[in-house]
Amino acid sequence: MRILMINKFLYPNGGSETYIFKLGAQLQKLGHEVQYFGMDAPDRVVGNSVGAYTANMDFHGGSRLSKVLYPLKTIYSAQARRKIRQVLDDFKPDVCHLNNFNYQLTPSIILEIVKWRRQTGRKCNIIYTAHDYQLVCPNHLCYNPNTNANCEKCLGGHFGSCLAGKCIHGSAAKSLIGMLEATLWNHARVYRHIDTIICCSHFMKTKLDTNPLLKEKTVALHNFVDKADQKSVQKKDYVLYFGRFSQEKGIATLIEACRQLPEIPFVFAGSGPLEQSLSDVPNITNVGFQSGEALKTLISEACFTVCPSECYDNCPFSVMESQMYGTPVLGAQIGGIPELIEPGRTGELFESGNCEELKNKIRAMYTAASGYAGCSGMRFDDAEQYVRKLMKHYAG
Repeated sequence: MRILMINKFLYPNGGSETYIFKLGAQLQKLGHEVQYFGMDAPDRVVGNSVGAYTANMDFHGGSRLSKVLYPLKTIYSAQARRKIRQVLDDFKPDVCHLNNFNYQLTPSIILEIVKWRRQTGRKCNIIYTAHDYQLVCPNHLCYNPNTNANCEKCLGGHFGSCLAGKCIHGSAAKSLIGMLEATLWNHARVYRHIDTIICCSHFMKTKLDTNPLLKEKTVALHNFVDKADQKSVQKKDYVLYFGRFSQEKGIATLIEACRQLPEIPFVFAGSGPLEQSLSDVPNITNVGFQSGEALKTLISEACFTVCPSECYDNCPFSVMESQMYGTPVLGAQIGGIPELIEPGRTGELFESGNCEELKNKIRAMYTAASGYAGCSGMRFDDAEQYVRKLMKHYAG
């Protein structure tokens, strides 16, 4: 089978890129042909045989002219249609697997795939993995950064709420563009051409299902993680948080809980806008951003990890990876996080944003961390198992 993997970034940039690279590698390992379409960039690591990509769009720089034209290009891209057509004509995919495409590639590429199918008579399923809430929320997150609160006002197609709340970077201009983009493509019913929408949590599925056009297309399928070799590890005396240091991730609440638990040592691994807030809490050690073996060791040796999100996180790799390494997780009861934790066996849950309950659960788990031996038996799909399930949707 020939699979065209579509994502705006074709270099390591975040979770969706990790997903497409590992998924593509597994598909190739099983004998399928995989090519990629997205923006060109100096650090691009995957591609297609005709070298057709869109120009790299940097919303934070560029000339005055480019800044004037960007709003139009984020809604509709004639260049993206031309470039993807070159790839379609050359590669002749059996599946086009969409990932993050809004704003840089735009939904106009879906129109070109449909046009190519019609003109060539070829069967080519369009699959979309939803990494966020973009199809129902212009700012992707169902979270208003200005109020630091979850928001569902746009669900059901009420996209004017995005502009009213200045939900995109606190900017009225950017929020207007987001509102117009969402309104245009929903009015055009372009997403009806997607055959299957993969949601990485049941929670996400419920939010996308608020759009009747999407409801019959969504399926819930948790992400995959690499299988871990769970060797016997000597646990050390610390509680770990690893990830982004930002408000929506619940860092301010966690820091306050740490401050009230001076007898418990905490290690924070990551980076973000609230990093400075860690410096005046004596029992927090900030080791900065970690990856590879260093991060694996930190996770494996922790008493437990904390995932204190206050936004609608769906399928955090941090929760899955912790358990894969035999480390229980204290997770916020929000979004798709509860779907990944078995209370009393692989961790515990607390009310998101409730500092008092978080503090009490940390103290209780720290006292009885050895009581979560069942964590070592927790299993999530690896790439091979995930692909096996995905192939049913690829085949249509």
